[in-house]
Amino acid sequence: MGYYGRLDLKLKARKMREQGKSYLEIMRILRLPKSTVSDWCRDVPLSQIQLLALYKSKKSGGLKGSIIAAKKKQQLRLQETKKIYLKAMKSVGKLTKRERFIAGIAFYAAEGTKIDKGCSFANSDPAIIKFMIDWFREFGKVPNEKFRGAIWLHEDLNEIKAKQFWSKLTAIPQSQFYKTYIAFKKLNSKKIRKHVHEYGVFSFIVNDVVLVRTIMGWIGGILQKPWYNNAVLLHSPVAQR
Repeated sequence: MGYYGRLDLKLKARKMREQGKSYLEIMRILRLPKSTVSDWCRDVPLSQIQLLALYKSKKSGGLKGSIIAAKKKQQLRLQETKKIYLKAMKSVGKLTKRERFIAGIAFYAAEGTKIDKGCSFANSDPAIIKFMIDWFREFGKVPNEKFRGAIWLHEDLNEIKAKQFWSKLTAIPQSQFYKTYIAFKKLNSKKIRKHVHEYGVFSFIVNDVVLVRTIMGWIGGILQKPWYNNAVLLHSPVAQR
């Protein structure tokens, strides 16, 4: 079965679980093994009414007990995860200007391009894109007209909505977007897309050689090493002559 066939099955299984179907029903209808259904649907929350309906469909009190125990375990795991997340988030606190500066350098070192032609940063997380757009405006002094946007999108997603979403988030006019790259289905691929990004992957581009060299210097300052040896210099037009 191809990549999109498996993805379609996963989405159907989760939808059926959201409707209150039991694992056994999903297994029978979609002809899937229990381990697969459990892996795909274990984090799908069920209402009390749905749980009650599942209990009534079971003939064994032991099975009912196992469902209750599994549900409690799931709720405890979610509560513990949320507790850890909020505690860690609180420990960071409000960032100073210098801390925002350093954080942006680290983000760019991980996700930004290092070629000596200009800056480009891509991510699917809107919060990260918003942080970096603001960072470029604050620390790179980039005016809005110099930004260019680009979207990488699967063919089954809505391009118009994606453009509207990213344009509103970044304040970059759609007229400054490049043509959207559409990823078409690969029928023979066995890879399963675990995360569906509704608005695709967004990248913004700033064609400024001086700025990318400056950012390389900032990265070098954090790492205490001259980045031009393995990044800027190697890809510069001078080095390629």
